[in-house]
This record gives sequence, structure tokens and C-alpha cells, in this order.
Amino acid sequence: MTPPLRVLVHGGGIGGLTLATALAKHGHHVDVAELRDGLEALGVGIIQPSNALHVMREIGVLDACLAAGFEWEVLTICDPAGTTLAKIPQPRMDDAPSSNGIPRPALAEVLSSAATEAGATLRFGTTIAELSEDASGVDVTLTDGHSGRYDLVVGFDGIGSPLRKRLYGEKYAPEYTGFANWRVTLPRSPEVQGVVMSAGNLRAKALLTPISNELMYLGSVFAEAEDFRPDPERAHEQLAERLAGFGGPIAEALAQVTDPAAVVYSRISQVTVEEPWHVGRIVLAGDAAHAGTPHLAQGAAMAVEDALVLARSLDAADSVPAALTAWEERRRPRAMWVQALSRAILKQETGTPTTPEEDELLKVGIPGAAHVLIKPY
Repeated sequence: MTPPLRVLVHGGGIGGLTLATALAKHGHHVDVAELRDGLEALGVGIIQPSNALHVMREIGVLDACLAAGFEWEVLTICDPAGTTLAKIPQPRMDDAPSSNGIPRPALAEVLSSAATEAGATLRFGTTIAELSEDASGVDVTLTDGHSGRYDLVVGFDGIGSPLRKRLYGEKYAPEYTGFANWRVTLPRSPEVQGVVMSAGNLRAKALLTPISNELMYLGSVFAEAEDFRPDPERAHEQLAERLAGFGGPIAEALAQVTDPAAVVYSRISQVTVEEPWHVGRIVLAGDAAHAGTPHLAQGAAMAVEDALVLARSLDAADSVPAALTAWEERRRPRAMWVQALSRAILKQETGTPTTPEEDELLKVGIPGAAHVLIKPY
């Protein structure tokens, strides 16, 4: 397709900024509308597996990600007491590194700088106020007063996607899985040179993830009532109660958690848009279309894959509708497989009954899944 296209990316998170960078580098005019007032990134840190790092290399920010994060190659599995059971080398996609942990704010800075330098316009504190589409384009007015006509509108606006609600109402509202993630950022222990995961018969797992030379995070998943929220005055104590059965490096890290305000709690929900992810020239991507559980560390990776493949599809097709059809045909099977396997692993690790279909998925195992995921997307 001959540039330039005019594209509105609704959402300035990891996937949206990756798409903005990829498109702007190819000469397209890109506006990013982000509801937040700035780059404040929620959460603590994330793992960038090799397929995500391959995308970072393709948009020119791999070195910046590695400099801001902590590159690692081996997953260490321990029993609840902290005894090492296995050390599993992580696979690589082509010649991209195998894994990198990075603070979310640092990744947001890397990606926003790349998008701006490529020529994209970032508009903070705004969202879509009015939207109307015809066969040749989409007219959009933002809440900050900006208006324009776009060839394409992309909803990278997260699990609670306002754009998804515009397209489908509440039909695909997030589904709570019954589990929640507890995380807290801590000084990195020198022995934590990669992810250290403790699991066993406790119906829970806990892990330590290095995200820079100085920092790591302690993370754990537990079954929680849908209306449960940590006590602001004793969240650190509630986390300690849940991790009381763990020793070794998990217990050592937990001993450092003394501030309840440092504990980040997030419910784990899932979104599966079963209808087409695109309606005319409006398309959903990343968590807006296929949010899953974090058990394969592939949430952000699926979003950036979505972004890069969409940018390439737009360049390869002779029209926007054709590009969207080709993109979804390529992305849906992979994203749905990741979502289903990740949910099955959550159930397996927490002793929750699985379906026959999930049992078949689990036969691939986590190491097998890792090798599948680094195949070209």
C-alpha cells in the first residue's frame, strides 16, 4: 500500500507505541490518543521473551531495552523450600536475546521516545469523543478538541477497551478468572540472574524476576474472591500470609517487603472477542481483543507481535480492509493458542480442574510452548 496512511492509535501502551513507531518509520501519519496525562506506567516490570525482543529489534529499540533492563537466559525452578530442581535455558528467536526483564516505566520511555522520533504525534489526556465511519475513512473527534479523518483506527486500549465497547457494547467484558497477581519491586539479590520460580504442592507459585541491575520483583498468583482488595494498611502482611509456606530466595525477598503501599495487586481477567477483531476500518488489538493470564509471560509479547504484523500487513496489502483481513487470519490462531494454554497452566498450577481440551494443550509443556512461541509470527 502506498504511504502515507492516516492512522489513529487509541491507547499509548506497549502495543500502541510499538505500532506507532513501526508505521511512522514507514512514512505513515500516526496520532496516538492516550487517556493518561503522561507516561506513568502501571505495574512493576515485565518479561520480554525472545519473540518480543525480536519485535524490539525490528523497530530499532532492542539496545535501549537491554540497557534499561536485565538480560537473562536461564529459568531456575525451585521447590517451595528453595532447593533448585532444574535450570532451563530459554530459547531464542533468530539471533534476538532469549529474555529481558525491564521496568514498565523504562519500557514506556523507550517506546514513546522511539514513536516521537519516528514522527508519530502523542496526545495525552484524551480519548475518542465522537467517531463515524464510511467506506473510505473514519472521522474522529477527541475529547481534547482535536478532530481528523483517518484511514484506520486501531484500539490498543487495553483489557477495558472503550473502543471495544463502542463496537460490541458489554458483550466482551473482561471475565475474572478467580485469581489475582501480587507483585512488589525490591532490590535485586545478586544471585537472581534470571527468573527464579518456586512451585510445589502449595497450590501456588512465586517467582523473582530481575528487571534491571538494581531491581527485581517478587510475584505470586493466588485464588481470590472477586470483591477482595488488599487492606491498604497491611497488604504486605497479607502477602506474607499467602507466601508463608515458601523458603529460600522467596522467603528472603519477602522479608524485605515492609511497606504496604509497595504491594501491587491486580485481578487476572480474560477477554476473548469471538467476532472479527475489525469492523470496517476500526480494529482491536492486544488485550482489547485477546487478553489472557500471565502464565506464559506473553501478554505484552502478543501485543507487540500484533503491532508489527499489522504494520507489515498494511504495507503489503492493496487496501486497508484487505490488510486487516490478512492480519487477523495470521494473528488469531496464535493469540488464541497462547491465551488457552496460559489459562490451562494457571489451572494446573493451582489445582483447578481442567477440561479435556486444556489437558491436550498441557501436553506440550512450558518448555515446548517456549519453542513454539519463538517461531516466526
